[in-house]
Amino acid sequence: MLNTNETALLAAFTKHTKTNQVGASVENKYERLKQKVAVDDWNKIRTALNEQYTNAVAGQKLTSKQKTTFQGLWLRAITTEDDQIRSYPSGALAAHVLGFAGPREIATSERTNNILAGWEGIEATFDEKLRGTRGWVKTETDIAKRELYLFREADVESRPGLNVVLTIDARVQQIVEEEIAPMFSKHQAQSACAIVVRPKTGEILAMATMPNFDPNRAGKFGADIRRNRVITDCFEPGSTFKTVTLAGAINDGVVKLSDEFNCEHGSFYYAGFTLHDHESDGVMSVERIIAKSSNIGTAKIAIKMGKESAFKHIIDFGFGKKTGIPLTGEVGGLLPDIKDWRPIHVSRIPIGQGVAVTPLQSAMAVAAIANGGVLMRPMIVDRLVDDKGNTVAKYQPQPMRRVISYAAANTSIQAMRSVVEKGTAEHAALENYTVAGKTGTAQKVVNGQYSHEKYYASFVGFFPTDEPELLIYISCDEPVKKTGYYGGSVCAPVFKNIAERIANFLNIKPDIEPEKPIMANGSSIERASVTQVRGN
Repeated sequence: MLNTNETALLAAFTKHTKTNQVGASVENKYERLKQKVAVDDWNKIRTALNEQYTNAVAGQKLTSKQKTTFQGLWLRAITTEDDQIRSYPSGALAAHVLGFAGPREIATSERTNNILAGWEGIEATFDEKLRGTRGWVKTETDIAKRELYLFREADVESRPGLNVVLTIDARVQQIVEEEIAPMFSKHQAQSACAIVVRPKTGEILAMATMPNFDPNRAGKFGADIRRNRVITDCFEPGSTFKTVTLAGAINDGVVKLSDEFNCEHGSFYYAGFTLHDHESDGVMSVERIIAKSSNIGTAKIAIKMGKESAFKHIIDFGFGKKTGIPLTGEVGGLLPDIKDWRPIHVSRIPIGQGVAVTPLQSAMAVAAIANGGVLMRPMIVDRLVDDKGNTVAKYQPQPMRRVISYAAANTSIQAMRSVVEKGTAEHAALENYTVAGKTGTAQKVVNGQYSHEKYYASFVGFFPTDEPELLIYISCDEPVKKTGYYGGSVCAPVFKNIAERIANFLNIKPDIEPEKPIMANGSSIERASVTQVRGN
């Protein structure tokens, strides 16, 4: 009935001593036969035990007291403990954010108790808040371990755990997961990530990773699938990193959008190495350099800015250290210290090579530009509430620091609009909203060399550009080359799909006036408002 075997049961019923987790030598006064036994199965076992007891006493000359005693001992030979199972009604939705809870053993000198504890994600970070506290009594017992109630000195009731309310919007999360799953599948990628952030507050409305898992069956999935790659994995960002270089150079007055640089027709020799562009361009303005994502043009901007200033802005934008989001497993990325920069570094790190960042770091850095130059701490927990719905703790948006001036942020946004309107991210353009963004297509390093087969594609964008409501970051790790591998062709269309659906769901006000329909005679039709139509 327990779906086990005689060998295992024999071992369990054999008396022996063992060392528990606190180092004490204990005798196995009991053995746990199986966990998570369904109530129906336990009732069948009890019925079988009763039948065996009846057979055992049949024909025995026992008094009623002896029978009762014997029956009590018989049925106590196998006992049960109430257990908890954490249920996730939405299945895999936001699984990497929530994490999962499972049994954890707490050892004492006499026995080992099982508790339900968080293992990953929010479940782990807020485990103590979610779990609550057990009640306890201070009392005395007789030789048979029965409590002597008259000598009870203390009786503390248990306290239920708190509920953690996230900034994640379930519908926005669902939209994001529905849109990145086809990208992940179509391009046969190693992984895919997406983040939706409110730039003004740092609130995260969605955070998704593919491949996904079901926290109701977390044990069926390996750690490689369960990890939240948005914060645990770091990659060379490629051209999305150029936004930091641009913003820093504009903030320091090193360049203006109208300044021009010679992009050397796609080949630039500097510090003993040759840097290439994907297109052969000559002289271009700074705005055009960003729109066309020129490595050479951006490298020349960084060289003019100088390595000390470039490094300072990279640090200020939050790279090289953890963001502080309350989730397990976050890494700070990889950024060479300024004292270790060789001459080549000033032409490579500012274009997103030789540095490794997490998707969350990339998203929050660009969100700082969208937020007028102020970097926010990513916010994923809104509040804690008790079992009666009362708010115990309310979390507030946390500005980290001003990284660039408001004017520099606005100028940077103008250049990032050009990326979408006439540059590498035309597939990200929205019909009713102005969009600013940046594509990224980074070659991955294989055996110490940049691969021409493995890429990390990404796009980060926000809208409306004058008063940004949402920022969306999309990445695709190692899309198969034959299906496309540029950030503008792989990730930008997914941004467009997600943005349109979320904008409609959240009822974000458009900043582009719809074109008026034209009649056959050439005159335009004035559209009545929804209110007017309903009134008529």
